[in-house]
Amino acid sequence: MILLLAKLVGLLLCLAALGQAHARKPNIVILLADDLGYGELGCQGNPEIPTPHIDSIAANGVRFTDGYVTGPFCSTSRAGLLTGRYQNRFGYEFNPIGHHNELPGVGLPRNEETLAELLRNVGYVNGLIGKWHLGGQAEFHPFRHGFDEFFGFTHEGHYFVPYPWLGTTTWLRRAVLPGGGKGRFVTANGRVIYSTHMGNTEPAYDANNPIVRGGQPVNESDYLTDAFTREAVDFIDRNKTHPFFLYVAYNAVHSPLQAADKYMEKFPHIEDIQRRIFAAMLANLDDSVGAVLAKLRHEKIEEQTLVFFLSDNGGPTRELTSSNKPLRDGKGSMYEGGLRVPFMLQWPSRLAKGTVYRQPVISLDIFATAAAVVGGAPNNWKRKLDGTNLIPHLSGEKKDVPHDTLFWRQDKRAALRNGDWKILRNPRRGQGTEWQLYNLANDISETNDLATQNLAKREELLADWNKLNSRMVKPFWERPK
Repeated sequence: MILLLAKLVGLLLCLAALGQAHARKPNIVILLADDLGYGELGCQGNPEIPTPHIDSIAANGVRFTDGYVTGPFCSTSRAGLLTGRYQNRFGYEFNPIGHHNELPGVGLPRNEETLAELLRNVGYVNGLIGKWHLGGQAEFHPFRHGFDEFFGFTHEGHYFVPYPWLGTTTWLRRAVLPGGGKGRFVTANGRVIYSTHMGNTEPAYDANNPIVRGGQPVNESDYLTDAFTREAVDFIDRNKTHPFFLYVAYNAVHSPLQAADKYMEKFPHIEDIQRRIFAAMLANLDDSVGAVLAKLRHEKIEEQTLVFFLSDNGGPTRELTSSNKPLRDGKGSMYEGGLRVPFMLQWPSRLAKGTVYRQPVISLDIFATAAAVVGGAPNNWKRKLDGTNLIPHLSGEKKDVPHDTLFWRQDKRAALRNGDWKILRNPRRGQGTEWQLYNLANDISETNDLATQNLAKREELLADWNKLNSRMVKPFWERPK
């Protein structure tokens, strides 16, 4: 009788444990690459640089062929990602660099609630590791936007190791070479290469931009991609017993181009030293993503974790060699190469493996998806979300497309996609302000402007853009002085 009771108690405890495991809200992990081009991953068709760990997210879940971000620059894109709203709705239409990160009022507005704030209100512990780039003043600190932990930096970039950059090979832009002249200059030890091909000098990324833990500067000696991975793995270890939100915003493969020796050794066949450094940085990032995924598997929480991987915008090719093929242009542009990015999601307990989803999605959907799977936004949620919960579309529950229309505006550059049609204006590098029209189904590289041939379609999409634009805060040059 005693043995029977013991077995019964054990069975009840097991059932209770299973019930708790089933009832636990899923973890949310966002792995954000910086300036990674659309065409650089193995799963995106690039055979040159192996990226097996990032590719595994697509193999274990969903790869989005038409995944977009809300802006072609780092800061605007991050503002949309973390709020689930077009950043134009609250006037965040700039990309602060250097000392502009420290100016009063430059940052994500405090009244814009973030995904971290939503999740903390339903019991999540939230960690941000890496690049913030949403305000360097105290009022914009990640702690004031819902994060419980922060390890990283607040500006747009950072050197990967402290000066004198031991154990790395470094490629830097210069307006004029040391000693004068144009071209390339290699230091005597071969460790630093200067190039004038961009016509400008590498920004002073580390000026007043320390690595901090919380709000306190720390001396970090590890290569920064490795340091961020170390912190991410530790965060998972400390929070594995309860639901967590982990946002790992790597600064790889953003400039400065700076690669660790052990990864440079993996690519002796790449003759162009600039491309070789980039390849080493991407391989390092891939191993780091692999370490985070391995930790989730080791702790047996991978099945109950949504893992998103994407880039914040397209790659700047001349600066990094980052490829956006087969897309046109890159970072800063309203062509596909500036807005369409590598984008994937895995949730092993809910989503089929190896799915390729070909309808347009956008980084705004991350917020909406996370809000839905944790129980939805509270009734008093103050802001209208622009994203869509992707899970019903990926599971087959919903047959329609997540978005009829996607909108972009960055300064005087603008675009709108409706179905396979896209209009854009891209006044940069000598281009005019005329609206162009492309059919992406037939012309993914945007080489054949149909604006004059199909004026009716252009005007139809322009009317849609104007309607959405009327709901946004006016760009700064149109606001009253």
